[in-house]
Amino acid sequence: MPFYIRNRNTELLARELARTANMGLTEAVHTALSNELRRRQTAVPLWERTVALRKRVRARVKDPRPVDKAFRDSLYESKPPRVR
Repeated sequence: MPFYIRNRNTELLARELARTANMGLTEAVHTALSNELRRRQTAVPLWERTVALRKRVRARVKDPRPVDKAFRDSLYESKPPRVR
């Protein structure tokens, strides 16, 4: 069954992979697609990857209460400081 690559850049990438890996174009496309699918299936979600970081940050926080809008707003000056 024919498979046409209509995007010129995609075709060039497939041909470059085939050339550098010393394989046919069909094998190069198959390899690239297989590798991408495997990568996505074994990818660890960001939430799980940051567990250790979140635990370290939580351990250093002295006041665990959520920060309210008034506090966040107080971090920003509403007017630029006067230069004397």
